[in-house]
Amino acid sequence: MEKQANNLTKYSMRNIYFGAITIFFVLLSNNTALRAQEIKFDKGKNYILGGVEVTGVKSYNKQTVVTYSGLRVGQEITIPGEQVSEVIKKLWKLELFSDVNFYIDRVEGDQVFLILDIKEVPTLSSVKVEGIKKKKGEAVLKEADIKKGKRVTESFITNTRNFLVNKYKKQGFLHAKANIITAPDTSAVNAVKMQVNIDRGEKVKVRDIVFEGNEALKDKTLRKAMKNTKRKMFGRFWKKSKFIPEDYKTDLTSVIDKYKERGYRDARIILDTVIDDKSKNISINIDLEEGDKYYFGSIDFVGNTVYSDRQLASLLGIQPGDTYNGVLLRQRIQDETKPDGDDITNQYQNNGYLFSTITPVEISAKNDTIDFEIRIREGKLAYFNDVRVSGNDKTNDHVIYREIRTRPGEKYSKENVIRTIRELGGLGYFDQEAVVPDIKNADPNAGTVDIEYGLTEKGSSQIELQGGYGGGGFIGTLGLSFSNFAIKDLFKKDAYKPVPMGDGQTLALRLQASRFYQTYSFSFAEPWMGGKKPTQFSASLSHSRQFYYDWRTGRPDKSQRFYITSFTLGLAKRLEVPDDYFSLSHSLSFQYYDLENYPIGLFRFGSTGFARNIAYTIALSRDNRFPKLIYPRTGSRFTISARLTPPYSLFDGVDYANLGDKPEFQTEDEDGNIVPDDEKIEQEKIKWLEFYKIKFDGEWYNRLVGDLVLKTSANFGYLGAYNSDRGVVPFERFYLGGDGMANYTLDSRETIQLRGYPNQSLSPNIGSTIYNKFSLELRYPLTLKPAASIYGLIFAEGGAAYTDFKEYNPFQLKRSAGFGLRIFMPAFGLLGIDFGHGFDSVDGTGQKNGWETHFIIGQQF
Repeated sequence: MEKQANNLTKYSMRNIYFGAITIFFVLLSNNTALRAQEIKFDKGKNYILGGVEVTGVKSYNKQTVVTYSGLRVGQEITIPGEQVSEVIKKLWKLELFSDVNFYIDRVEGDQVFLILDIKEVPTLSSVKVEGIKKKKGEAVLKEADIKKGKRVTESFITNTRNFLVNKYKKQGFLHAKANIITAPDTSAVNAVKMQVNIDRGEKVKVRDIVFEGNEALKDKTLRKAMKNTKRKMFGRFWKKSKFIPEDYKTDLTSVIDKYKERGYRDARIILDTVIDDKSKNISINIDLEEGDKYYFGSIDFVGNTVYSDRQLASLLGIQPGDTYNGVLLRQRIQDETKPDGDDITNQYQNNGYLFSTITPVEISAKNDTIDFEIRIREGKLAYFNDVRVSGNDKTNDHVIYREIRTRPGEKYSKENVIRTIRELGGLGYFDQEAVVPDIKNADPNAGTVDIEYGLTEKGSSQIELQGGYGGGGFIGTLGLSFSNFAIKDLFKKDAYKPVPMGDGQTLALRLQASRFYQTYSFSFAEPWMGGKKPTQFSASLSHSRQFYYDWRTGRPDKSQRFYITSFTLGLAKRLEVPDDYFSLSHSLSFQYYDLENYPIGLFRFGSTGFARNIAYTIALSRDNRFPKLIYPRTGSRFTISARLTPPYSLFDGVDYANLGDKPEFQTEDEDGNIVPDDEKIEQEKIKWLEFYKIKFDGEWYNRLVGDLVLKTSANFGYLGAYNSDRGVVPFERFYLGGDGMANYTLDSRETIQLRGYPNQSLSPNIGSTIYNKFSLELRYPLTLKPAASIYGLIFAEGGAAYTDFKEYNPFQLKRSAGFGLRIFMPAFGLLGIDFGHGFDSVDGTGQKNGWETHFIIGQQF
């Protein structure tokens, strides 16, 4: 028997951590005093649990605590023993208690009675942020996940303090401090109030970066290698000189990489010192040891059977005698910065060798020459086993799976994985930045791998709702566009949420109306006609009605009207040659123009007449923009198209050169003379429109640094006539200048954007038959989140338009430059504003046009 007395010691979690568990006893008397008493028990003996009393609880039910502990009256329990230890661990892991203690209350024969004393972790009832603005404080609380009801533990307070300090250090506030104070909230049970005091201090900038020990590379070269840590310099606005510790560490590695690129394999940083005098500025001293310059010697490939030495050497692109470049060697073997890079690892993985490993090994270093072995372990061919998608709550599985290029049973290809990411992102139904492939269950012995594409759906429908006053009355516009429509569910009541969705079809409806005109349009597209191949079928129908404005009454005169009816069918097929980024499209369209006593002034046949247009359009295009259509970083898109009408003048038997000699095309002038009737002649010429139209549009995207992207574009268009006597039609012409927006046109004109000039100001009133335009645009994203993608841009462009090929001069351009902003929101499409400065004259006076403001709504990306 052992006797314990005169000490009130706990059997608690902290004793478990130190590996020494001792049972002591406590007697509670009258609920007010704690009194020690001798309690006799046999150490290591099995007792029957007679009861468990819970003390210290404030917001929990005592019996619930006992039940969760797993202890039950009548069970055998060893004192001391593992059972009690496990209960304490179990309760501690809940993170609901700051202390858990067991006491022996009393022993009655073979029965033991225990007291479980707990201390609850308080909850957060309110929080206040001091030291920063209220809105920023709310954002900080959200980022740090500080909210009402949170359990306030010591670790939570410590982690929050560290998060806040690191957050501001990353923003350049090197001396940032955060102090968190808690106080009991007497108005609530077991709750505390919290006050977060933030002292960001001054933003610390780099006064100077000094290198010592460098002879081979100049200070300027090394400072340039430090991409994120820059010293203060007047006029540099694109990269601030703030000091961020994590970025600084990365930049030190970049300095050594710069040496390795120049052959200095052994270069190292002996010491780097950040001199911080607790002011707004710091200085950095970096002491270097450059070592000797090395060159590549022989490079042998070992273990390769799939590719020959010659093939691998060609991919490596390094010859004996070249200056040693460790960075280049690493990139040619596996370029981590380019998932689809032209390196040896990708060559193997694109051919099924997922489990291959390629390791460069230095086998000798004689004098200044290093010989290498590229040791290759090819491994077993890998095949896709299970391919799945997740996260698509609205889009039907078959719409996704038909775009996937990694199918079960097919040989693994990293190239196909990357292409699948592009294709799924290009659908427009998912956040392109969040399409993530998860490689699972890669088994090198079985040669199989599973893959799951994680998707995050975003809004794929757009609504256009506008209203305004103009042209003598109210103008209203209602447009609905559903890019993930499901026409097969059109008659299923349960599918309307709010419309049938999920099959990848596009449906668009638009109505624009005022007292003087109405425009109705409908379009539909099925991207996989038949469901087996990517062949897109499209159809569109539109009808416009325009009435003449009677200035005397201010009302429309419906006896003077202009109707346009249009119908188009299209078919586009993805090609496989030269590659499957190409597509070939065909469309057949019909337009009918009907004027009655409507003096529009656009057409030479007068105020009454009609024109019909049947045209066939063929277009070859290639689009490999990546990763996001709203903000591509790499790739290109080009389209060359021809729009053709039948050559009616070859078989209609009309002599267009001498129409004026025929009586039916003659009239009597004021003097009674018989003269050609120009209006009837023009009506005859456009009874059926006859023309051909050739266009080229190309754009290229190049990532310069990080997310900074240069977009280069070139555009060309030409409208011609088969028969010179018939002439070029007054329809389908080009109008250059301005924002390029034209929602409603009567003559099927094309408006071409050239910022810095008024809309359509660089073409004559009758339009142009030829134009060219060249543009450079530098883009940088502010945010690319699914809710809203925003990027800024600066541009320089030039273009010109002509009425005849004889006047054409591709180097005589109207020039402009400026800046702008784009905002893309899934529900509203693309919105933007540009400020352009035209450097040339519009009216031939020699005075430059100056600044123009352009608003962009719904323009293509």
